[in-house]
Amino acid sequence: MELTTEKRLPESVKNLIAVVREKLPHCERIADMFERCLSNTWNTTIRRGGDGTTFVITGDIPAMWLRDSAAQVRPFLLAASGDDEIADMIEGLVERQFRYIIHDPYANAFNEAASGKGHQDDKTEMTPWIWERKYEIDSLCYPIQLSYLLWKNTGRTSQFGQSFRNGAEEILKLWTLEQNHDNASNYTFERFGCPDSDTLPREGKGTPVGITGMTWSGFRPSDDACQYGYLIPANMFAVTSLRRLTEIARQVLGDDDLADRAAALADEIRHGIEQYAKVEHPSFGTIYVYETDGLGHYNLMDDANVPSLLSIPYLGYASADDPIYVNTRRFILSASNPYYYEGAAASGIGSPHTPDRYIWPIALAMQGLTAKEQAEKERLLDRMAHTDAGTGFMHESFHADDPAVYTRPWFSWANMMFCELVLDVCGIRVRN
Repeated sequence: MELTTEKRLPESVKNLIAVVREKLPHCERIADMFERCLSNTWNTTIRRGGDGTTFVITGDIPAMWLRDSAAQVRPFLLAASGDDEIADMIEGLVERQFRYIIHDPYANAFNEAASGKGHQDDKTEMTPWIWERKYEIDSLCYPIQLSYLLWKNTGRTSQFGQSFRNGAEEILKLWTLEQNHDNASNYTFERFGCPDSDTLPREGKGTPVGITGMTWSGFRPSDDACQYGYLIPANMFAVTSLRRLTEIARQVLGDDDLADRAAALADEIRHGIEQYAKVEHPSFGTIYVYETDGLGHYNLMDDANVPSLLSIPYLGYASADDPIYVNTRRFILSASNPYYYEGAAASGIGSPHTPDRYIWPIALAMQGLTAKEQAEKERLLDRMAHTDAGTGFMHESFHADDPAVYTRPWFSWANMMFCELVLDVCGIRVRN
């Protein structure tokens, strides 16, 4: 993928690149890749609309995922505090995200216009605006997180307008409804002529779940179907997102009712996690499970996509020193996790979304971002830089024994996770 140069790279972004080069004088390859990945995202995936909103494609798919788009612009928050152009771009993305949520809070990916592109043959309530309607909890968490981080990193609050208020109400309504999925929800999703991971069983309802206080999810952040409906990392992300919504409602919106409802729901979901999502592992002690149904079934694994169990401190649910997280981290970075792969080129977490023994750069970046030791961060960053297959970009995944064998030549989320780890190694972090 050749880097396009149609758009001027803002001076604040150039300054950020210069700072990285200054802090990594002996890592020219990493600094060059940082500039290439950051510039590529700015030049090729971000489009401002005439209505002031921002549309962000994932890379090689011409649709906007609520999750991916938020993650793609996160490193730009570091330049936004002194650059209105970038802050306006991020605010425009928040506005578009919440308009989409109001349109359909169950959808995960959208078209730029009502074009009818995407998976229109899926058996669910599609509209021409929707590219895909796989319901994923994290699709609603990321826009809350991004709007909050824009506030904390710039002081800006204009993103908390009517679209935000209406979208927040939709999110609270949906997460509350999906606490009782089997009895209260009308959401179903079926896709035909596809792998089992692309559709939900039981006529699109998903596998049975009990009532736990947690909120149900049909799909993982990989867009793969959940084996069991309570996806624990996503519920953890919902808790931290609701805490942020509580703070926004009290301090910015002056809406104590919204704040109280968000805080109460966060408490209910957290209680469900702590009651139903922990097991005693014979080798690792008490750990969090990846999924459960509240009926006694558990899925012990982790996936490369974020939210993940690996990302618990990154999400803000628990600290990196939390004993259960420490145990869980040891489990998921071991052969006991069925999607942890060790090879000649690298070791790391993969996903059932991609072939066997394919490692995801997103997971390597998250491993570095949640590592406590600087040396571990630097080791993982160096490994990422040497598994790009000579392209200067990250890929969705690569074979553990041969980085030249990879999936998706252009995947902006992975590029920006690499950039975020570069900044972290340099001691530059988004203010949470």
